[in-house]
Parts: sequence; structure tokens; C-alpha cells
Amino acid sequence: TGNMEIILDRKLADRRIFPAIDINRSGTRKEELLLPPEDLNRIWILRKLLSPLNPVDAMEFLLDKMQGTKNNADFMGSMNR
Repeated sequence: TGNMEIILDRKLADRRIFPAIDINRSGTRKEELLLPPEDLNRIWILRKLLSPLNPVDAMEFLLDKMQGTKNNADFMGSMNR
């Protein structure tokens, strides 16, 4: 069985939005073993925020928020603001 599924989205690729990943349909099992509890909680909140959005809007939102950060730690810290 797979531990991670990445679902690609044709509409994202057609619009030249990369990575063309459907965030809401992609995921990893046992995240709680891979991430510290603080980051895990932030990721769950982010997923709840993205879940009502279609794949294009979700990825555009995420890419917009990530552009102002230098790395993953900076991005996770920016979620407090």
C-alpha cells in the first residue's frame, strides 16, 4: 500500500500553474509521525481553509502565501500572522 498520494490536476497544468497538484485530494498517511505537533496543527488548519476551494484557487492561494517566505519554517511561522 502507498503511504503518499499526489493527485495531479489537468486544469492547473493547462493554466501553467505548477506544481499542478490537487492539494485537497493529495496527502500522506501517518503525518503525525513525520511532523512536530505544532506544524501538524497548522497544516490541518491550512487544509480546512483550502478544502472549500477548487484546485486552481487552492494552489493560487497557497503559492501567493508562500511567495513572501524564504523556507518552510518561515512559511509555517507566517501562519500565526
